[in-house]
Amino acid sequence: MSDGPTYGFDTLQIHAGARPDPATGARQTPIYQTTAYVFRDADHAAALFNLQEVGFIYSRLTNPTVAVLQERIATLEGGVGAVCCSSGHAAQIMALFPLMGPGCNVVSSTRLYGGTVTQFSQTIKRFGWSAKFVDTDDLDAVKGAIDENTRAIFCESVANPGGYVTDIRAMADIADAAGIPLIVDNTSATPYLCRPIEQGATLVVHSTTKYLTGNGTVTGGCIVDSGKFDWSANDKFPSLSQPEQAYHGLKFHETFGPLAFTFHGIAIGLRDLGMTMNPQAAHYTLMGVETLSLRMERHVENAQKIAAWLESDDRVDYVTYAGLPSSPYYDRVKAHYKKGAGALFTFAIKGGYDACVKLVNSLEIFSHVANLGDARSLIIHSASTTHRQLTPEQQEAAGAGPGVVRVSIGIEDADDLIADLDQALSKATA
Repeated sequence: MSDGPTYGFDTLQIHAGARPDPATGARQTPIYQTTAYVFRDADHAAALFNLQEVGFIYSRLTNPTVAVLQERIATLEGGVGAVCCSSGHAAQIMALFPLMGPGCNVVSSTRLYGGTVTQFSQTIKRFGWSAKFVDTDDLDAVKGAIDENTRAIFCESVANPGGYVTDIRAMADIADAAGIPLIVDNTSATPYLCRPIEQGATLVVHSTTKYLTGNGTVTGGCIVDSGKFDWSANDKFPSLSQPEQAYHGLKFHETFGPLAFTFHGIAIGLRDLGMTMNPQAAHYTLMGVETLSLRMERHVENAQKIAAWLESDDRVDYVTYAGLPSSPYYDRVKAHYKKGAGALFTFAIKGGYDACVKLVNSLEIFSHVANLGDARSLIIHSASTTHRQLTPEQQEAAGAGPGVVRVSIGIEDADDLIADLDQALSKATA
């Protein structure tokens, strides 16, 4: 889209980054199913490989279909650029990759998707990195965890599984004072409900598998760069501020300014880690993003109604939905998440672990799957699945105790979903 008018979210989710195909006039973004691209001549090829010219070289690095998705997500998030990759987990590693080094650590929220806790507590040790897990509602604990080797703070805007809502502005203030970036996983909220960059985040990551695609068809991830961080303010980020030997001493921040992180993510991250998003996955996600606002409105409407019903049911111990007045995050939602608290939350059933197992086995409309953000309503017993590798203490800290189930409320008829939960609860607590 051309520079000029400031377009609304609903317009941008359809048009941002997309132009009619110059070869055919195709209105929908084509799937450029190709591995490589013909150079105009030898000088053109050399300029591309030297990062002196932007263009397409090889689809591990850049692809026209993926490029449209990158621009669209960056636009919706209010960032200067984005890098798409193969999954949300890949996005997390790629976000940390330019920042970290052996001996460095990231301060991370305890309220995270179980796979992220495992990735941060176990897998990144193989790179010589480490994570310090803290309750991000305890701002003093967050500040106290930061040391001279800390390179980032990581949190989720609406945390999986409990739907807890993070005070992003407070996290950003702490990160700014320490001279480090704040990375926010915005998968559960999406840019329709929350734009972390506007609240001070440096980088935003997504599992595009979830609400952005919205139909459970393909996996993908994305890192959005705010373009606002000064990577050269200190010596903590040499990958971005110091000469890069693979590009004849080029300094990414000096050369690319606000787009330094984005260019590094493509030229180094995708080049060497190879966590590439395929063009067909990008195409499916582009089609999903076109209806993001419409779906999120219905997701939130249904979640609000169902959470209120569950909270009033004697068979349920508690509900964690932040859109309920009983939630400790209710005021935060009203202040910073004005379009709603999302559609992801947990509830505890009287009867504990065994009752949870009976519940998921008794549902008919809800699907028992390890995913969220689908148009369909989904449920999972986190303690026996997504958070199974964690200790009991870690499960409780993440909001995934043995008597808790997580629901991702879809866009079906809310009354049908309530009826399904009602009959399943009857069986589970009989």
